[in-house]
Amino acid sequence: MAEIKKVYLKNGRTRYRFVVDTGRAPESGKRLQKTFTFDTLKEARAERARITAETAQGTYVRPSKLTLDEYLNQWLPPVVRDLTENTKRNYEDALRPARQRLGHKALQDISKDDVEKLIEWMLTSGRRRGGKPGTGLSGRSVNLTLDRLTAALETAHAEGKIVRNPATLVKHVKHEPTKRGVWSKEEVQKFLAIATKERLHAAWRLSLYGLRRGEVLGLEWPLVDWGSFAEQCRTHREKWCVQCYSKGKNYRPTTISIEKTRVLVEYRLVVKPPKSKNGLRTLPLDAETAAALRALWVRQAAEKLEAGPAYATADTSYLWEGERVADAETGWVVVDELGEPVHPEWYSDEWERVRKRAGVSKIVLHGARHTALSLMEKAKVPISIISKWAGHYDVKFTYTQYVHAQDEDLHEGSTALGELFKAN
Repeated sequence: MAEIKKVYLKNGRTRYRFVVDTGRAPESGKRLQKTFTFDTLKEARAERARITAETAQGTYVRPSKLTLDEYLNQWLPPVVRDLTENTKRNYEDALRPARQRLGHKALQDISKDDVEKLIEWMLTSGRRRGGKPGTGLSGRSVNLTLDRLTAALETAHAEGKIVRNPATLVKHVKHEPTKRGVWSKEEVQKFLAIATKERLHAAWRLSLYGLRRGEVLGLEWPLVDWGSFAEQCRTHREKWCVQCYSKGKNYRPTTISIEKTRVLVEYRLVVKPPKSKNGLRTLPLDAETAAALRALWVRQAAEKLEAGPAYATADTSYLWEGERVADAETGWVVVDELGEPVHPEWYSDEWERVRKRAGVSKIVLHGARHTALSLMEKAKVPISIISKWAGHYDVKFTYTQYVHAQDEDLHEGSTALGELFKAN
């Protein structure tokens, strides 16, 4: 047991000091010691007894000046190693407020009160982008930060770097999820009536097929199988016959294979596989969508001929799995008149422009995906098929996050109950 020594200071005061071994340095293996000094012998004895007991139990935490920022730099890389670029970005974004407010503090000095003050700051003035700077963040964003910080500090506790995890004592804030806007069947038809006149008519149809923005922009022509649509129909003696598209005995629908997504990560264009293996799927198209896709293919061929050498034949504007692509041959379906693949943000802006022209209620581009899956459910398509169509890993996730009923749908409930209540 460490000996407690009486120390005389120059000002005449008396203090009590002892030295304990606190392990060895991870890098050098050098023996480490810590000196403790107290005003009274009683305080020194109590602290020495605590340290001795915790050391014997293996729960003693060696004092350290490691800051939260420094620890997160160690903790984060292995946690996100096998995650997608977007998910990695989500982790970094969630931890950014914690770094900003608490990053300079020693890990062992962070208290429950520090975390509570972080939460209060985020709710009142923590926004730095995605809205007016200095305003409050949503409950969802705050809870996500709290979850990530809690996970990091829990690992620090398990590693013996802190005595306890103060974030576990902080409650989540109340959060009401924003109601996702979706269109009715009539609004979809009204939108498509205007979209039919647009150059990217086929792309808008694919978005209303429930494809994510990155999946539409990541579609390539070699991944389109025209099926029976490319065969000559016997009635009209021509190929690409919409009227006879699904009437043949050996009918094969036009299909698209979702194998790539083209997305923004940290303002960079990245082409990568779908976020999970469930996202790799092949979807059949109806006659009108197949015809729209065919019309775009024909139009692109004419544009390429007209543009000549000015037409893009290679694309170096994106990263594939984090690696720069060198003169990849273009085969993108959604490109501009000179063959350049369109920017994701431009695509979202164009969606809003067409929506305004159609005069339908405002929904964001991702709302088209919610609309498609909700209308499929309303049309009595089994949820197992809807989930597979969407590329989801779980039927419950599809139901809770993507299938929405509208107020006008409630009359179906009254009709059903009325039928049940009728006397025989």
